[in-house]
Amino acid sequence: MIVSAFIIAIGFGIVSPILPQYASDFGVSAMAVSAVVSAFGLFRLIFAPASGKLTHVLGETPVYVIGLLIVAASMIATAYAPTYELLLLFRALGGIGSTFFTVAAMTFLARKSPPHIRGRVMGAYASAFLIGNVAGPVLGSALLIFGQRVPFLVYGAALVAAAGVVFFILRKSRLEDRKTKDNRERASVKEALGNGSYRAALASGFANGWATFGLRNSVVPLFAASAFVGTSWFIDSGQLAGIALACFALGNVAIVLTLAKRSDSWGRRPPIIVGLLTAGVATGALGFSPEPWVLLLLSLIGGAGTGLIVPAQQAALGDIVGEGRNGGTVISTFQMVQDLGGIIGPLLAGLLVDHGGYTWAFGLAGLILMLAAGAWVVAPETLVRKNRNFGNGKNLEES
Repeated sequence: MIVSAFIIAIGFGIVSPILPQYASDFGVSAMAVSAVVSAFGLFRLIFAPASGKLTHVLGETPVYVIGLLIVAASMIATAYAPTYELLLLFRALGGIGSTFFTVAAMTFLARKSPPHIRGRVMGAYASAFLIGNVAGPVLGSALLIFGQRVPFLVYGAALVAAAGVVFFILRKSRLEDRKTKDNRERASVKEALGNGSYRAALASGFANGWATFGLRNSVVPLFAASAFVGTSWFIDSGQLAGIALACFALGNVAIVLTLAKRSDSWGRRPPIIVGLLTAGVATGALGFSPEPWVLLLLSLIGGAGTGLIVPAQQAALGDIVGEGRNGGTVISTFQMVQDLGGIIGPLLAGLLVDHGGYTWAFGLAGLILMLAAGAWVVAPETLVRKNRNFGNGKNLEES
């Protein structure tokens, strides 16, 4: 799963700084460019319930492989999209595959990881994504010399390779799951919603979807490519978009590799709260960047904040689901809320850019991240709860 995550992240990093510019070449507005990102999130949202049910019926690894292949096909189609409307459609269809493999992976890891090392497991998985995201944007910018289609084709090929890795290496696990999946206890959404930590996770997931998966992948590349034209920096404004996303990913990696595992001893709440506040301040200040180096520094800091949030948040979800339980619907509901943020964020940010400027778009995203930190301040700590208890609060020693 870690090897596959790394391959996926390299490919995603390749296309993320290029996609907004690719869409803008069709002569559409900033809001229409953002809609390409939002359409991807919309289809993730629509098909998230199906992904949770499929993981229970088919098992996690088959759903994971199917999802990767769907996204691969959509990327290849995107490379040859003749119109903006078809680009929007192809990107949206990729969201179906994305929610399949994302929910399957999170469910698989939550079920397999023991509570006392869950933070390390989620940190290792997140690290693979983040290291790939550091190299991906730089590689994507370099691939532009071969034409705008090439990065999408490379990403499609990378996804096919990742699907092959999971299909063959996890064959034994897949066969075992076929025999045992019907006997697994299922974690229900109703139970999870009774836990304040799950409600806080929904809030932080929404905020992270808005700022990280939505705004950063749609508006930051446009801002980097347009706000610093003529500054006589050593790289042009188009390449600056890739470098900014790489700096964000580098901040992620630095924190995940050093501090993510600490959530197994510190608890899940402290890193999530600090991460949300850090990312909120850095994101809110992006629109005030007077020079390219300030944009890169704030991207680095914002990435560090997100690096604190994601592994601890995923570990908290694993605590809520419980070891050995099937939490497909609990995870898919969280994914739906996160995707909702990823849909609303780019659309509203694009509207604000068109009518008010980048400062308003980044400022609103920063505020939403900080409000999500408040939800975690009043939430209970999941690490000290009995792993299969959603509200009675026994600690690990008692259990």
